[in-house]
Amino acid sequence: MGCLFSFFSAAYYIPKLFYGPTPATVAARTSAGSKAIDRVSLREFVELRCPSLHKEYRPAWWLNSGHLQTAYCVLGDFSKIDRVEYDRKLIRTLDGGTIGLDFTPPAQERTLPDDTPIVVVLHGLTGGSHESYVRSILAPACTPVEQGGLGYRGIVVNFRGCAGVPVTSPQLYSALHTDDIRVAVMFIAKMYPQARLIGVGFSLGANVLTRYIAQEGLTCRLVAGCALGSPWDLLVSSDRMESSFLHRRIYSRGMAQNLQNLVARHKEELAKFPDSALYKSVQASLPRKNMTLVEFDDAVTRVAGGSSPPFPFDSARDYYIAGSSHNVLGDIRVPFLAVSSADDPIASTVPIGETENGWVIIAVTNGGGHLGWFEAGKRFGQLERWIRKPVIEWIRAMGEDLVVEGERGRPLHEVDGFLKEIDRDAIGCKEVEGGGHVVGVEGEGGLLAGL
Repeated sequence: MGCLFSFFSAAYYIPKLFYGPTPATVAARTSAGSKAIDRVSLREFVELRCPSLHKEYRPAWWLNSGHLQTAYCVLGDFSKIDRVEYDRKLIRTLDGGTIGLDFTPPAQERTLPDDTPIVVVLHGLTGGSHESYVRSILAPACTPVEQGGLGYRGIVVNFRGCAGVPVTSPQLYSALHTDDIRVAVMFIAKMYPQARLIGVGFSLGANVLTRYIAQEGLTCRLVAGCALGSPWDLLVSSDRMESSFLHRRIYSRGMAQNLQNLVARHKEELAKFPDSALYKSVQASLPRKNMTLVEFDDAVTRVAGGSSPPFPFDSARDYYIAGSSHNVLGDIRVPFLAVSSADDPIASTVPIGETENGWVIIAVTNGGGHLGWFEAGKRFGQLERWIRKPVIEWIRAMGEDLVVEGERGRPLHEVDGFLKEIDRDAIGCKEVEGGGHVVGVEGEGGLLAGL
């Protein structure tokens, strides 16, 4: 009886994996470093290269709920864990906005070959390259091979106004707007034309990554994507959060307060656009106390969370419907892994059965909260992030074992100093002065981390 109980107990903690009924086939090296190539189903490929997805994740017993996992992600001290430093470049978009690209390892630390695989990271709601969940992946991915890492390059795309990036236009960012990641990837591809790019997104960044990869389809510059803790259906997630007193008071208000604090620190920059809808909406929303997330999105995000069209929206609910990513999974045409937690109190939906796309794999753990996935470490009282194991396995498989077929992306050219894609004139970017050295453990004061 004890053996039977142990079997079912272990099975409970093994992530549940969902594949399309007909998995896509990929070209793959038969073994590490081998020149021999075989065609296999994506399911077979993942079963062989990502063993951690098929082993149990057991939350630490003192963090045995989604609320506790999420709270530790927000309140835990990660200042001495996964130290990552960056070189920052600022790029200017056609509409005058600014995006921050943080490169690791820094040039002064070591030089990598130009064809080194690159992990392109999108952070969560008000995060940036300093977030512990970002560093938990980039630290092992970018540590040299001789020290046990993958030896890859990492580049974090910091959204407008996040992580110290200036606000230079009357437009912010959102779960819907994908042109900023689009031009960022164009810029990276121009810098490193021989490198394969692998996307990893967290929370809101996972939603943006999913939408971008789906929109690009067969021309996507990323060879693969990984979405962690994505909210998927923004409307359903919002309704569930607003319908619960605990969720509304803690999570919804906490995220809204983060957003209010974020725009408040750019108040002087926004004042340069006094006639803009963004400035007027921020002026009206900043003095308000105890705003919920849907109230902030109704006041600010649905107005200035992206370019026009489709912004502005009539309401936050209309923005949520338009910005969700669960309904675009069918358009993805590169290997795509999504990992969600069944007890995530913020991203409370998972699109199981909503797509038959063989390129998409969805893994669901029975614990982990929102971007937590903490488990007991080897030493008493120590915590480790389980999620880094399967994600690093996925990144390595996509960076080394996957054989990339066909060209990635449309041809690039420069027009009036801006980098653009041929036959896509509406978006573009160029590097501008600024940037510098960034120490990843030095987060933004006044903002709750981990979201």
